Amino acid sequence: MPKKVTPYGDSKLGKKAQVTKMFDTISTDYDGLNRVISFGIDIKWRKRVVNILKQRKPKSILDIATGTGDLAINLIETGADRIVGLDISPGMLEVGKRKVRQKKMDDTIEMVVGDSENLPYKDNSFDAVTVAFGVRNFETLEKGLAEIYRVLDEKGTFVVLETSVPTKEPYKQGYRFYTKYILPAIGRLFSKDRSAYAYLSESASVFPHGEAFNNILRKIGFIEVENKPQTFGVASIYVATK
Repeated sequence: MPKKVTPYGDSKLGKKAQVTKMFDTISTDYDGLNRVISFGIDIKWRKRVVNILKQRKPKSILDIATGTGDLAINLIETGADRIVGLDISPGMLEVGKRKVRQKKMDDTIEMVVGDSENLPYKDNSFDAVTVAFGVRNFETLEKGLAEIYRVLDEKGTFVVLETSVPTKEPYKQGYRFYTKYILPAIGRLFSKDRSAYAYLSESASVFPHGEAFNNILRKIGFIEVENKPQTFGVASIYVATK
């Protein structure tokens, strides 16, 4: 199991409450900072997730940890009739709702407050489930993944986009320097919550990636599990089937 890292280590709140508070605080800065921190490459990664699902032609998609709705909005391109963006942070969802309204996608995309570890949906409710940069924020990883498995329809597709750690030098060394020093510094300069980007950096460094995460997915019951490293291994796309 991954080491538990929380935004406010000395807080009496549990990880779930801490993560909610953190994302509520940085919600208005999140999109802009994401573009800066990733040099805009996260846009390309999301497009690759969309292209994977286009081939599967899902009619209904649940996007967990949807945040400000970037991936949910991109998923319109799959042709799905129904897309639900679910997040635990009301602040992030408010930003996402505004974006959905501006793009006139309200008829297809529904943005709802919800807990990934206690999903308010029946078994086999969605043809596909996606999570972009969110699984490492689950309080109990296997519980969240088991809930995803439950609401996913038989032969449905699960796609995860998550940060990972490069395994080859000099990318590995460069990644560690960037995430340890540069990313938190950017967060301190531009974010209302100085600890938030330090947490995001640390949580990414300790989260299981590659074959370690593949094995956790298999343990939950997923089949046809594979991971696709992105941009020298600084992120990975995981694809699995129920």
